[in-house]
Parts: sequence; structure tokens; C-alpha cells
Amino acid sequence: MARDLAIDLGTANTLVYARGRGIVFNEPTVIALNTRTQEVLAVGQEAWQMIGRTPGYIVAVRPLRQGAITDFDITERLIRLLFHRCGVSRLNRPRVLICVPSAITSVERRAVKEASHRAGASSAYLIEQPMAAAIGAGLSIHEPIGNMVVDVGGGTSETAVISLGGVVSSRAIRCGGFDIDTAIQTFVRREYGLAIGERTAEEIKLAIGSAAPFDGEVKAEVRGRELLTGMPKTVVIVPAELRAAVEDNVRQIIEAAVECLGAAPPELAQDIITQGIHLVGGGALLRGLARRLADETEVPVHLVGMPLECVALGAGKCLESFNTLHELFVAFDG
Repeated sequence: MARDLAIDLGTANTLVYARGRGIVFNEPTVIALNTRTQEVLAVGQEAWQMIGRTPGYIVAVRPLRQGAITDFDITERLIRLLFHRCGVSRLNRPRVLICVPSAITSVERRAVKEASHRAGASSAYLIEQPMAAAIGAGLSIHEPIGNMVVDVGGGTSETAVISLGGVVSSRAIRCGGFDIDTAIQTFVRREYGLAIGERTAEEIKLAIGSAAPFDGEVKAEVRGRELLTGMPKTVVIVPAELRAAVEDNVRQIIEAAVECLGAAPPELAQDIITQGIHLVGGGALLRGLARRLADETEVPVHLVGMPLECVALGAGKCLESFNTLHELFVAFDG
């Protein structure tokens, strides 16, 4: 018998939850291809290591950008590889639950379902990421109580107010961790005349990136290629410079949360003041983001225990209680 699978197909990372086993795959959403033979050389962490370090005929690509599928063929191959890693064969075709951003179009939803079927799923269901995140965070979504989730992912940031098993108000913007990385690359290029890759930008963000001042701030050495001479060069950057560089992106995320909160009915807004906002997703780990969000909304903000795994764990709970939670899945025409 095939184990049912829940897949959090994120712009930055893909997680797979197998029913009865928990999370069995958690790696970057990257696939490395030989463009001459169209052969898949690596997927996940191994492919991520190749970004910016391959000869011309080998490309390491992210099939999703800003929460949207940019290459349907590669996405299908990625899902097929995930199934293979999880022991799916032609003989055992599992049910698959896929977490999708609430901002994607009906065409993209159909494409995700078709890719899953072609890759070997017996049936495919979709659930919106904020709903899965709320379940993963252990919120009482079926009660007549307002719960608010802010999910900051790699390509999208989604905010939703949930009550009685449904989304009451939501905001989704195509801005996330990768946009912060791009802002860092642009800043280093503009201020220091230094070209750095997306991996280096991410490392700088993890080392000294922040949305608000923090204790124990240190400087970071950044190595890259000088644009004028083409030679390797090292510069030193301080956290305050980086905060200014990513402020626009942080502001967009906070404004989306404020708008969503403003669109919630007054009774639910009262509940959220008591319950607080729950912050999930990899981007939620940016230093000071929870504090900035709490200051701007004047509502307590809780960073959930496992922000990266929260959506996948929520989808996994839906698999374990499939018959009682299936009404939360996205209604789909076609």
C-alpha cells in the first residue's frame, strides 16, 4: 500500500510528509539539469550547492518563482523525483495533498494537479498554505474564534484571518525571502561595486540581516567580484546598512498584515488582540520581524515553534484525519 503524501511545494524549500511517518523530505526546491541531454543530475540540497558553480550546459533552476510555477515540465519532473524518493512506484499510487499559495490562479492550480497525476498520484488535492499553517501551529480553526497567521515564505507572504474552518480575510503578496536576498545583492552592487550571487546574499541575510536593531550586532565580511576590475574583493558590511537595504521588503510584508487585520470583522479583531498573530515560514526567522510586526499592529506576535515545517505538518494532520478535515481543501472546478 502506498502511503498518502502531503507536499509543501515552496519557492525556497520543498517538504514531504508521509502519512504515519512524518516529514521524510526537507530540501531546497532546486533541480539541476544537463541542457544537452535533458537529464536530471541532482535535486534538493545537492542541486542547491551547484547554483552559480556549473559549466554553461548544466543549469540549476528553481521551478517556482514568487509562489508561481515558471516551468511546468520541470515541476512535474521534480514531483516525480519526490515520489521516487518516497518509495512511490507504478504499483502503489498514493493520494497526494499539495499546499499552494492562496495567490495562485485556477490555471496554476490545474497545472499542479495534472503534474501530480502524471507523476504517479492516484488523486491530488490542494490546500491553501495559510490554512495548513494554522493547523500546523495547533490553532483551533473550527471554533468561532479569530486566528491570524502570517506566513512569510521564499516567494510569497500570505496573511489570513481564520474562523470556523474558513478564511475570513486574507492578503497575499509576491514578496518574500528571495526578494530580500535580491535587495541585498542590489545594495552590495550599488554601494560597493561588488557582484555577489544569490547564495552569498542569503548567507549575509542569515549572518547579520534584521528588520530591527538587535543585541550583539557584528559586522560581516563579504567576498565577491569587483565590477570595475573583475577581480575578487572583500568588503565589510554592518547590520544597519542591510536593514536600510531590505526595509522596502519588510514594509510590504508588514503592510499586508495590517491590511488583512483591518479587513477582519470587529469581533474577530478582538479575538486576535487576545490570541495574537502567529508568524510562520522561513522568512519569519528574520531577526526583529516579529518585534516590528507587533509594534506596527499593536498585537502580540508569536513565532511558532517550527516555522519552516509548520505548513507541511499542518497538511500532514489533514492526511492523518482525512475524512474529518477534507472540507478544508480547495474547491476545484475541472
